Amino acid sequence: MQHEHEFEPVRGLPEALPAGERMLWQGSPDWRTLARRAFHVRKLLVYFAALVLLRVAVVASGPATAVGVLVSALWMVLLGATAIGLMGLLAWLSARATVYTVTDKRVVMRIGIVLTLTFNIPFKRIAAAGLHLDANGTGDLPLTLSGSDRIAWLNLWPHARAWRLARPEPMLRCVPQAAAVARLLAQAWSRSTGVALSGPVIGEVPVADRGLSSASQPAWAVR
Repeated sequence: MQHEHEFEPVRGLPEALPAGERMLWQGSPDWRTLARRAFHVRKLLVYFAALVLLRVAVVASGPATAVGVLVSALWMVLLGATAIGLMGLLAWLSARATVYTVTDKRVVMRIGIVLTLTFNIPFKRIAAAGLHLDANGTGDLPLTLSGSDRIAWLNLWPHARAWRLARPEPMLRCVPQAAAVARLLAQAWSRSTGVALSGPVIGEVPVADRGLSSASQPAWAVR
């Protein structure tokens, strides 16, 4: 079975870089973090654990024997394990098919498990970016597009910032060593556009200020 990206001239890119353009970084999501944050495997685990306990309580309150209670609970455990396993597999496949590339002129996102899509986002089309760091050093880097540029949220998912449906924000998701990548991205954007950063360079802000989910301002923006 062959995939579209097997014919890429350069991994993660639809064509070779033009003369004068340099690749600065390339990476993919950490699939374990993606499974937890985008596919919510921990929440599923808690959900099915609660269902198992509820099932045991209901069956045990009736005339069922201990063996009957065990069998009833086992079916629920198998159902939960299957659901969690499928979500984990989807996370692994999604991470394996995804390549994020940062050059000195743009961000390129190659995403898609079955249907491969490649999004080229020039720095001049990026108005702002943010950073949300996870405890393990991975992080999400959402990109706010300038002007009327739009990418459909469904085309981006799970590489899109949550709850930004009207104005979707492409996001480099669950990137390892995210602080360093964010700092590199911010500096490359500033050099390419000739616009000074209006806030601290991403990756150098205090830990307490890194949370994107509760912050109203991006980590850097056009002044």
